[in-house]
Amino acid sequence: MLSKVDRGVLFMVVSALISALNGAIAKILSEDISALEIVFFRNLLGVLFILMMLKHTPTKLPGGQLHLLVLRGFLGFSAMILFFYTITTIPLGIAITLNKTSPLFVSVLAFFLLQEHLDRKGVIALLIGFIGVLLITKPTGLTFSYEHFLGILGGFFAAAAYTTIKKIKHIYDARVIVLSFMTTGAVVPLLLFLVAPYIDAPAAVSFLFVDFHLPESTITWSLILLMGLISTLSQWLLTKAYSLSRAGIIGVVSYTNIPFAIGFGYMLGDLFPDFWTFCGIGLIVLGGLLVKRG
Repeated sequence: MLSKVDRGVLFMVVSALISALNGAIAKILSEDISALEIVFFRNLLGVLFILMMLKHTPTKLPGGQLHLLVLRGFLGFSAMILFFYTITTIPLGIAITLNKTSPLFVSVLAFFLLQEHLDRKGVIALLIGFIGVLLITKPTGLTFSYEHFLGILGGFFAAAAYTTIKKIKHIYDARVIVLSFMTTGAVVPLLLFLVAPYIDAPAAVSFLFVDFHLPESTITWSLILLMGLISTLSQWLLTKAYSLSRAGIIGVVSYTNIPFAIGFGYMLGDLFPDFWTFCGIGLIVLGGLLVKRG
């Protein structure tokens, strides 16, 4: 019989594996549909699922501070579109690693916005993590990839969304918070699809203004449905993991999605990370773990 801690770790490992698989599916889908369409379909399915959950078990929390709920939705959408776009343009393992910079940004935002204490250990952790970012984004030269920058920006938006949750988690049901994020992630892409034909967007943001095309392939639709299903399953497993074990332990195990992602990416044709990239990944993980334990 597995102990509570062991079960929590097991749930987190499976969640991390499924999360990496979700990224791999998005990378496959990007051959047929745009990153914005991936975000739209993923969130549309999520909205339907959350609405069914709320109908079955209504929320009992009072609500309030609607502006923060809307802000969380917008920040979450911003993080997601940047994450999925980087998945389509750079190796999967690197995209997921850059997204994992969010704990570093959370500590910075919590210090400035929530007046949370940041001690010397936390500052050292931040420096370690951001040195890791430098090693990944420009390990051998002076060039700075725009796609890598967007990956880091996605980590920042994810951190901002997490920080917002800290302000509203006691007045909004977790499902309502997720619903705000997924609704925004379905409505904003829909609006962007509508205005795309009338906008000559600069190359830097052209991925936000693409024409909508309804998928015709049965395989594409199957992958979209599978992504929606396993995304929900991954979130459920993650929630169970945190409920069964200490956050510090689960936080450590959550980084297993990086080697999983590197493996899936390699199978899909990504180059295997070089020495400096691995060093950067290690430093980001170390910085994130130190922040979580600080």
